[in-house]
Formats: sequence, C-alpha cells, structure tokens
Amino acid sequence: MADNIVIQNEEIISVGELNKSAKYLLENTFNNVSVIGEISNLSRPSSGHMYFSLKDEDGSIRCAMFRNQNIKLNFSPENGDQCVIKGQVSIYAPRGDYQLIVKNIEPAGSGNLMQNFEALKNKLSDEGLFDKSRKMSIPSSPNHVAVITSPSTAAFQDIISTVQRRAPSAQISLSEATVQGDNAYISIIKALNRIITFNEANSDNKIDVVILSRGGGSIEDLWCFNNEELAREICSFPIPTISGVGHEIDFTICDFVADIRVPTPTASAELVTEFIYQVDEKLKNNKTKLYKNIKNIFEEFKQFIDLNNSKLKNPIIILREKYQRLDNIDIRLQQNQKSIMLNKTNEINILSSMLNNKNPLSRLLLIKEKIGSLLNDLNRGIQHKFKASNNYLDKLYKNIKILDPLSILDRGYAIVTNDKGVALRSSKEVNKGEKLKTRLAKGSINVEVKNIND
Repeated sequence: MADNIVIQNEEIISVGELNKSAKYLLENTFNNVSVIGEISNLSRPSSGHMYFSLKDEDGSIRCAMFRNQNIKLNFSPENGDQCVIKGQVSIYAPRGDYQLIVKNIEPAGSGNLMQNFEALKNKLSDEGLFDKSRKMSIPSSPNHVAVITSPSTAAFQDIISTVQRRAPSAQISLSEATVQGDNAYISIIKALNRIITFNEANSDNKIDVVILSRGGGSIEDLWCFNNEELAREICSFPIPTISGVGHEIDFTICDFVADIRVPTPTASAELVTEFIYQVDEKLKNNKTKLYKNIKNIFEEFKQFIDLNNSKLKNPIIILREKYQRLDNIDIRLQQNQKSIMLNKTNEINILSSMLNNKNPLSRLLLIKEKIGSLLNDLNRGIQHKFKASNNYLDKLYKNIKILDPLSILDRGYAIVTNDKGVALRSSKEVNKGEKLKTRLAKGSINVEVKNIND
C-alpha cells in the first residue's frame, strides 16, 4: 500500500493523485477517532445515508454516515444536538473535501461515562487483570456450553441456532441474567456463581466454557458490563470465559478481563464450535487432493493477486464515493422534481384524451367474435374429419376380414400341409403313403395318401 503515497519531490502530479495520497495518509493516521461537537446542516437523502457538519466555536468538519452504520443507532440525531462522533478521517477525492466517515454517534452526555470507563480500564490494566498470562485457553471442542444472558434476547437465539447448526452434539445451558440496568451486574455475578455450583454438583457433565453475551446498544445500555466488581469476578472465574457483548465497535471492561473477546454473540458461538466445524471441513477438503493441477493453478493466481494487491483500490472506498456522488445527484433531482412533475402531468392529460378518442375496446370485441366463429368452424371440421376416418377404418377392417384365410376356411375350404408344414398346391407335390395334415375352419385332420389323381 505504500505505493499509494506520493512522495514530495520534483515530480508533477495530478490533482486526483494528490487527493488519493492525502486520503491514504489521513485514513491510516486517523483510523479511529472520537470528536465532540454540534450537528448542523443535517441531510438524509433517499439512499438512507446521512450527511452533516460537526462544529464547535473553533471550526467545523463535514461528516458522512452510510446506511449500514446509521441503522444501528438507537436514537435519531438532529440539528443542534451535541454529540460524540466516532469514525475515520478521510477525503472525498472527487472534490478534495476533508471529511469524517462516521461509524457511531452518541449523545455528548456519554462523555462522562467514557472518562469513567477509561479510568477503570487503566486501573485494572495496571493491576494486571488484562494480562494474557493469566487468561485461560478456550477448549477446542467443548461438550457443555453455558450462556449468561437474558432468554428474551436475540443474541441468545443467535447463539443457540449457530451452535446447533455447526456442532449439533454440543449441550447448551442458560444461566439467566439481567443484561441492562443499574443493578444488572449483580444478576450477572449470580449467574456466574450458579455455574460454579452446577459444576460442583455435576462432575460428569461439567460446563467447559461460558459465554457472556448481549446485543449492541448505547454506552448506557452496556454500562453494566463496565462494573469493577463484575470485572474482578470474571477475572477470578475458574472456567474459560468468552465475552460476546455488543457489536464489533463496542468495547466493555468485561471484554478485557474475559479470556477472549469476540465482536458479536454469533461470533462467540462460532468460536466454541470452530474445532468440530473445521474437522468436518477438513474431511471435505481431502477431496481436493484429486484436483492437484487445479490447486497449482489456483496458487499461481493467488500469488499474482497478492503481488498486485497494493495496486488494487478498496471496493468499499469506491462504493462510498459512488454513494456520495449519487446522493449529490439525488439532491439536484429533488430540486427540479416539481417542475418536471407538472410537465409530465400535462403530457399525461393530453395522451389520456387521445387514448379515449381511439378506444380499441370495440375492435377487440369484434376480433373476439371472429375468433369464436373460427373455433366453431375448426371443431366442426375436426368432427367431420374424425367421422370420415372412422368410416375409412371400417372399410379396411371389412376388406381384411374378407382376405383372412380363416374366413375362406369358414366357406368349406381346407389347407393341406406336408410333414414340414409346407402348404400343398398340386397333387404332384405328394407321394403315395405320405402323411399329410389338413387344416379346417375348426380343428385339423391327419391323413395318409392312398391314391393320387392327376
């Protein structure tokens, strides 16, 4: 990616190259910043994205929050709101506009909470509660998984469905707890203690790993997971613990003291079932050994892609720029919408009048009647043809009956055959004493030749 940076020298570069270089430097230097200020010039185009300015007494910066991020908000920002903005500093290259790509918005009132969060985080870190050396490894193939959450949460249902899909043999138990509110941490501590009690009473079915989980929300919603007493309980907990609280951008104290943190509740279920899932996948992958030549070709292409990866532009960045360009067009279209609609309404009225004068309904009725008549003629023709065919078949049947040898026998004739079954037509074909068979209309007669008359 270093190739994307334009080094200051004597080379003359284009405006676009300069903007791209500045964009790269800003995005990698200010990848995750939090800025407080007042929202103004808020715009919500039909695309679902949000555009606004964040200002204070000393300056302002343009902000863009795309739809896939703002749908996660639990409130609706308005002009004049004092908010804390989390995001990535970037440049909209087509215009060279310095802007902030927003990942999350919180009311400014949460600023004190963040200070308390950072203070507790630093305190526990200094005490060594976050050290990797004290953390336990997660079992690769747990038989019994306990989940601490509220049974009514979508997070719990996501965990159950994921485990059942990836590792149906694994047992899942719920240690119910309240996961929001001032005293929710007490409920979570009780849920931890219940698991310890369960393991003491069930030595043959012990819980192997614990998932602490709930869905995303504001910093206030997740604040129970920033409790010091709860953090120390998790730190001393004898069973490996996974923290799957909130969304990927959300962090709590529990995330740091847990043995491992995952970005979402679903990810926690995927983690505890990874080994079993991978075993199944490895069995499937063994089949690829039959396609050695294909694998070699794939590796060559992979190397080619890796070598040229730095030259490829991130498609997400391209989409963001396209989104903004489309939104600008959308705003201009909305400005001209009234005049365009008026013109189109007049055109529609004129066309409607012309269509009323040339109503095709009567012509369609005549065509319908003609089609009905043709269908009747067709049916009559088919019936006539069918009757003529039946008569013809009857004649053929009668002719066949007349020519049938058995019919001739019915009139008193007989068929004489020699011992080889050959029909005789002349007395010269017979010798005296020869035995013959005579076929009649009903039955047959065996005869012996006594005399021959020419």
